[in-house]
Amino acid sequence: MYYVIKGHDFIDETVSVLMIFYPNDKYIQSESTAEGITLVSTFDGNTAKAQLYIEGALKAEDSEIAENSHRSEIKRVVGLSIAMAVNSIMNISLPWGILTGVRPAKLISEGWNEGKATDEITKELNKKYLVSLEKLRLMTEVAEEEKKIVESGRGKIGLYIGIPFCPTRCLYCSFTSYPLKQYSAKVDSYLDCLIREMEFTRQFTDSRELESIYIGGGTPTSLDEAQLDRLLSAVENNFGIPEEYTVEAGRPDTLTREKLRILKSHNVTRISINPQTLNDSTLELIGREHTTAMFLNAFEMAREEGHDHINTDIILGLPGEGEREVINTMEGLVRLSPESITVHTLAVKRASRLKETLEKYSMTSACDMEKYIDISRGYTEKMGMRPYYMYRQKNMVGNFENVGYCKENCQCIYNVQIMEEKQSIIALGAGASTKTVDPATDQIERIFNVKSVDDYITRIDEMLDRKKALKSML
Repeated sequence: MYYVIKGHDFIDETVSVLMIFYPNDKYIQSESTAEGITLVSTFDGNTAKAQLYIEGALKAEDSEIAENSHRSEIKRVVGLSIAMAVNSIMNISLPWGILTGVRPAKLISEGWNEGKATDEITKELNKKYLVSLEKLRLMTEVAEEEKKIVESGRGKIGLYIGIPFCPTRCLYCSFTSYPLKQYSAKVDSYLDCLIREMEFTRQFTDSRELESIYIGGGTPTSLDEAQLDRLLSAVENNFGIPEEYTVEAGRPDTLTREKLRILKSHNVTRISINPQTLNDSTLELIGREHTTAMFLNAFEMAREEGHDHINTDIILGLPGEGEREVINTMEGLVRLSPESITVHTLAVKRASRLKETLEKYSMTSACDMEKYIDISRGYTEKMGMRPYYMYRQKNMVGNFENVGYCKENCQCIYNVQIMEEKQSIIALGAGASTKTVDPATDQIERIFNVKSVDDYITRIDEMLDRKKALKSML
């Protein structure tokens, strides 16, 4: 798909709105409307105009007048004009209107911080951004849950530790992750460097209360028993045991009873065992290399070893899945009764195998996805769960959202803090991104680690040198 921009520089906004309607196209900036589908977006000083051409012929257009000259308002009317023009032809449901940001619930909390009433905030989002009443209710419900955690965590910090190894790479995955078979000889060297980074970082965190630790990946439990014990011992020796301590045990095929015992012995308070679906044909298709029975066995073992806060992740819209498969997955989770469930809607990420082979699969329609989301929410309500955090991604099927549901007092503190961006979170390991927040101004600064495992190992001294900036940032 082509786009032409005149009188403004909102390239990202233009493409983000186009993604709502054409989620898996390639977007090319152009100066011509002669071929293919081309969107022309212009701004002349107070009016945004969008025109949609197909093979050189004008098929739709829309104009929106800016209420003021603020950059945020110009961006809004540019996006709104594009959405209105394209949807006059596409005629699809826009539950999130023209909102394209990752953290929609944050708009509610930011409004509260400005002294606005909930009704005022939601009316503005509905009128100016076309957000549906249903999504506004969800945003408000999540913001209310997040507010409690944000307020209790003021002045504290969080810690993220990345283990970028997996047994295999899933079809939809775009995370920094390396197949264990090819990288097994480098795991110990990686842990050596990671522990060095822990020891170095400790000097900057000793004076701050640590609220949460989150060990993610990849799949942390792809480490063998000795490596896992070594990792958790180093975490405990350098940072102690916080209020919340999460380890992603995401792939059931990486779990053994001994690993579950090791997690428990190191006082891990929350684990995540993620089936993504409870349909074996889908698991085979997406390259999970485990069965539903293996997931059920891993969950039962975790309970037997004393794990009393287990999260499960599922993905709606996986290739080949329909209403029957979604119901089967949710029925299975009802029987297990986990403490929390994160419901993802499939996102076709640029770096995934799914994106590379998209033509092979029949993708879920926006209408069907809305139905599956309703089904999943109905089951979580039946289980006594409420939504407590939410985020969105580009290229999500149907332009929907990912929602974390939990039982009473089973929220994941780390998940909320990373969404609300009111707390500094120190991140260690390959691909890790440290984010510090100034409590007085909410200004955010970042420190990035290199993504490659090989680069991380060979450049660990450079990573430590980057961390020195924490002295002035915390």
